[in-house]
Amino acid sequence: MTLVVVPVRYPLTEHSRRTLEEALEVAEEREAALTVLHVNLYQTSKNVTRTDLKRAVERAVGRIENVRYVVRTGFLVEESILDEVAGEEADIVVIGHKQAGRWRRLLRRFTDNPNIDRYLRDHLDCEVITVEGAAA
Repeated sequence: MTLVVVPVRYPLTEHSRRTLEEALEVAEEREAALTVLHVNLYQTSKNVTRTDLKRAVERAVGRIENVRYVVRTGFLVEESILDEVAGEEADIVVIGHKQAGRWRRLLRRFTDNPNIDRYLRDHLDCEVITVEGAAA
């Protein structure tokens, strides 16, 4: 089954809600499972739980079928997202355009061509959908 991963902030921002709505549409169109991902940063004292995340998402968009809620902890949001995408062998990642910019900066550290779509396709065999006007 196809897997769509959507990273979101907690509490959900308007931008995260739009990114989530796009991911829901993609998952429905492709009859895919959905993973909603939030990253707790080590350097902050906020520890969001899966239950917190699920409640926030359901308040924003209603109950979702075939969804998994994941909360990871890490130093870098982008690295934690990549770990989840790779670990779950996701087929599609839906991110906001601001998140795409952060990934580009991260990839510049490792490569001369920080093309996120190409990097993820080449390294993870994953499609990236960027939601304009949204930030994950």
